[in-house]
Amino acid sequence: MTQFDIVIVGGGIAGASLGAQLAGEARVLMLEMEAQPGYHATGRSVAFWEETYGGPLLQPLTTASGPLLAKPDPDFHDGSFLSPRGTLHIGRPGDEPLRDALLAEFARTVELLPVNPADLVPGLRPDWTLGLLEPSCRDIDVAALHHAYLRRFRLLGGETWLESRMEGARAGPGGWRIETPRGPVSCGVLVNAAGAWADDVAVRAGVAPIGIRPLRRTVVQLHVPALPSPELPLIMDMEGGFYFKPDGHDRIWLTPHDEEPSAPCDAAPEEMAVAQAIARFESAVDWPIGRVEHKWAGLRSFAPDRVPVFGFDPGVPGFFWFAGQGGFGIQTAPAAALMGAALLTGNAPPVTVAAIDVMPYRPDRFR
Repeated sequence: MTQFDIVIVGGGIAGASLGAQLAGEARVLMLEMEAQPGYHATGRSVAFWEETYGGPLLQPLTTASGPLLAKPDPDFHDGSFLSPRGTLHIGRPGDEPLRDALLAEFARTVELLPVNPADLVPGLRPDWTLGLLEPSCRDIDVAALHHAYLRRFRLLGGETWLESRMEGARAGPGGWRIETPRGPVSCGVLVNAAGAWADDVAVRAGVAPIGIRPLRRTVVQLHVPALPSPELPLIMDMEGGFYFKPDGHDRIWLTPHDEEPSAPCDAAPEEMAVAQAIARFESAVDWPIGRVEHKWAGLRSFAPDRVPVFGFDPGVPGFFWFAGQGGFGIQTAPAAALMGAALLTGNAPPVTVAAIDVMPYRPDRFR
């Protein structure tokens, strides 16, 4: 039986980022059930780094990740993972409480500038009169970030088994015995970084599930010939009904901000959600749509309180949760991986994340 110190279930951004932090200190295996890592949520993300996105409990992880994404170690990646974007939060009359709540929540941590949204978005419908500009928002090169983590993991000696679903796991006095299509493996620590399958992995390991729910998010790529500029900000409805951003000179990425409960699966877009996205887009701007070029869906997985779960399960020694990142796993990945590695190894956290309170993320809040 092959022996490892740590086995990570899941090769998306969660498993890859944590694995890249651990591989230099231990013998680590990453089990990925698909033919390529990041096939599900990571590979379908319209990711951006936005400090207000996810709320106040996510903001410390996002803020700490910013410098690590902007100026990574040259041995990790040559150049930045970020590019300029900015966010314009827009609202209509009656949305003043939403605007004021956003300002109050982030007044001390994030720059938010009241603006007239029509000055920034040519063709904005006249009923959108409220605006808050968040200049710090950046686009994230998701593929480059994920590949950099996988490359670092491999260079540090980490091993990846593709098309290798964890079929079962049993804890014993000497650690874990894990069943895979390539035969059994043993390890001291089993890491659950399985995204939408996190609760399923827990059950197969004999661990009580937490209640992590996959929610489907639909994305539509539109050809918009009259797009005023590819440099427009990410435009986000304060009510949470949509957001969209340019992707080149005549293309928009759009979502109706849907969160439909789903079983863990290879998610596909529903036509009703696509129609809803287009209707909400047309209610915001008067830009004619050329055609729908592409549509897809991904699963964003949330714990019951919508806060990530990082740490050892209090009831099962050696079972480590690294899941429930929702739609914020990419923008928080660098800081979350540093925090997760420190929690798992017992080492002091790096100065980058040392001031972040780990208590809101601990799994024992559900036990």
